[in-house]
Amino acid sequence: MTIKTDRSFDGIATKFQHNIYANTKGLLRQQVLLRDLADLNVLQQPTRILDVGAGQGQIALALAAQGHHVHLTDISIEMLQIAQQAATAQQINQVSFEHIGLAALASSQTQQYSLILCHAMLEWLAEPETAIAQLKKLLQPGGILSLMFYNKEAKRFANIVYGNFDYVAADFKVKKKVSLNPQHPLSPADVLSWCRQAGFTLISKTGVRCFHDYLREPAQQQSHFDQLLALELQYNRTEPYASLGRYQHFLLQSD
Repeated sequence: MTIKTDRSFDGIATKFQHNIYANTKGLLRQQVLLRDLADLNVLQQPTRILDVGAGQGQIALALAAQGHHVHLTDISIEMLQIAQQAATAQQINQVSFEHIGLAALASSQTQQYSLILCHAMLEWLAEPETAIAQLKKLLQPGGILSLMFYNKEAKRFANIVYGNFDYVAADFKVKKKVSLNPQHPLSPADVLSWCRQAGFTLISKTGVRCFHDYLREPAQQQSHFDQLLALELQYNRTEPYASLGRYQHFLLQSD
């Protein structure tokens, strides 16, 4: 019997930085998230923000540079160290760091936040449903949760388009997992159900990388990035494109 565990990126943080954050996948993701967050009323004045599973902190540092104080947490000390180095290099002081997992944070933290970021973390957890309730505990009544997760339906669609029929038939199970591939892609319908059960109301839904990953000529991801980004921002809140995003970004309000 295999026991599922939460995934830490210690040991591969630099690889993750190069393969994800430093290419068009990461750049597009950051632009979409920052656009979505810019619409929130809570960010119209300086506020305290919690970033759970903050990784290397790109979104957190961008918000801190706008005058907000962001507390970054992660179970990977190496990821947090990279975030700290970036904060120092950019002379951003409105940040604090804590090496801690979500479960421990929810059980020990007494402070609540008006905005919590949880981006590309849920799909790496052994018990993602439990994490939603833990995030709710850390949020003020009426507060906002920015939740982005890896979309299982888009993964299925992409692999059928690529012709990976056996992989899809096996429900994405392989003997040797690629280290940077999320462990547990999630159905948006399941995640939304968990959120509603925990006491959240969906404010908005955005697809992240609705077109980027499906280009017939992947070289255009870089050569035509500006055009691609403009199209993503234009259509990624509109169906059917929003549901095709490799990631889903939910903005949710706590009851």
